[in-house]
Amino acid sequence: MAHYYTEIVFATGWPYWLFSLLSLVALFTFFYIRERKIRKAAENKITKHQTLIDLELHAFQAQMDPHFIFNSLNAIHHYILTTSTDMASLYLTRFSKLMRLMINNFNKEWITLREELDALELYIQLEQLRFDEQFKYQLQVRPEVNQQLTLIPPLIIQPYVQYAIWHRLLLRPEKSGGELSIIIGKDKDRLYIQLEDNGVLITEMLDGTGERQATGVDIASERLYMMSEKYHMKASIKALQVYDTFHSHSGNRLIISMQHVGTRQSLAG
Repeated sequence: MAHYYTEIVFATGWPYWLFSLLSLVALFTFFYIRERKIRKAAENKITKHQTLIDLELHAFQAQMDPHFIFNSLNAIHHYILTTSTDMASLYLTRFSKLMRLMINNFNKEWITLREELDALELYIQLEQLRFDEQFKYQLQVRPEVNQQLTLIPPLIIQPYVQYAIWHRLLLRPEKSGGELSIIIGKDKDRLYIQLEDNGVLITEMLDGTGERQATGVDIASERLYMMSEKYHMKASIKALQVYDTFHSHSGNRLIISMQHVGTRQSLAG
């Protein structure tokens, strides 16, 4: 039988040793390519993970903005000097709570929606105190959204709120009457966060402060999209201009949409 097989090989013009050698080379090449693909996939996963960690650090640094901290402490100092001890105490209490929440949420991939909104409201209230309530805000969470059981990436909403306040509401010529609306709801299996303001229309960053704020927004967007890719959240960010019945610009709207993630769901990447 072995003699018959050898005759077949020789009949095709292939020496037996060459046939065996080519088979070994083909087998080695197959496993080498497979190993390279596995190694490259592992390297890409590590690179993405490191990039996400870097973005989380940058997001934390952007939220712990030295200008914001300095201005907040300066406002507390002002209230103390003007004998507004109640206001100074209120400001200091909110500021310390916000710092604690920021530090607690740092380096977490997920927090509950309630935790995110607690920090967000403290931030907005501090800005209201600083600017003599040049704007009002309204936060509405639809009944279908359970704030304790809904998970979102931290440091996602605040940069957009900060941008709306600094570059739209505070630039209103009237210096009063600003309105900020935040609506969080659920459409089927998707969570949406809608921010709307009646501030000015800004299409470009014009100064150094504007560039700093834009960086925070860019970091938040990139983090959300990387989290979306990792956990298949199909996240999207859409910016719209709002017009009144006379077709005049009346405000700005931003909609952040993502797959709803609950605390009982698996978050394996």
